Amino acid sequence: MSAELNGSFALVTGSGHGIGRAIAVGLAEAGADVAVHYHSSGEEAAKTVAAIEALGRRAKAFRADVTVTADVDRLVEEAASFLGGLDVLVCNAGHLVGRATVEEMSDAHFDQVIQVNLTSAFRTVRAALPHLKRSSAGRVVTMSSLAAHNGGGPGSVAYAASKAGVRGFTKGLAKELGSAGITVNSVAPGFIRGTAFHDTFTAPAAQEAMAAGIPVGRAGTPEDVASAVVHLASPASGFLTGTTVDIDGGVWPR
Repeated sequence: MSAELNGSFALVTGSGHGIGRAIAVGLAEAGADVAVHYHSSGEEAAKTVAAIEALGRRAKAFRADVTVTADVDRLVEEAASFLGGLDVLVCNAGHLVGRATVEEMSDAHFDQVIQVNLTSAFRTVRAALPHLKRSSAGRVVTMSSLAAHNGGGPGSVAYAASKAGVRGFTKGLAKELGSAGITVNSVAPGFIRGTAFHDTFTAPAAQEAMAAGIPVGRAGTPEDVASAVVHLASPASGFLTGTTVDIDGGVWPR
């Protein structure tokens, strides 16, 4: 990736592994120093930090529960202090939690899914705004999903609703922050192979069927998502805001 973010400071939530790690490393390849957030994957987060440092950029891992306001506030302050500011915020943290039909779903399950996917983005952005407003080119990138467009797979109604909420949150926030020079965009990955999400919740046979139905002829990779995020974080996207970039190989053309 080109070095178009030289001297930038970025925080990527949920960047211990998978898509989040690829985004954090991609931002570092483009020249950014990166605060790596994790919740339960400390050893994996250390690997992300090592990969970034191997590129000659600064990185440090920070643990926080993004469903707890005090944790998020502390995370952002510690990350901004380490970096020396904040230019790019990527709200990647999220989770399917589990598959459940609406008929069998508990209030606690629904609330947990909304908290970890949608409310966490709100909390993180709110905490980061004072720092982003001091940046000369603040960027926020949120993580939606193909599920926001097509309702997701079996038992993922709550997840689809949370990711559709992220998309609406992104649009409203883009209008709110445009005058402050901050752009806000979202990415919506489809089937991305080699992630804990699908390795945990999607059977191998189902993964192969999903890949076979993708028009470009292959499943996506975490690096496919990272490339789009790096572009949205770059100076080249200064007039691009309030949009969702679909990264699904043509599964859901709009």
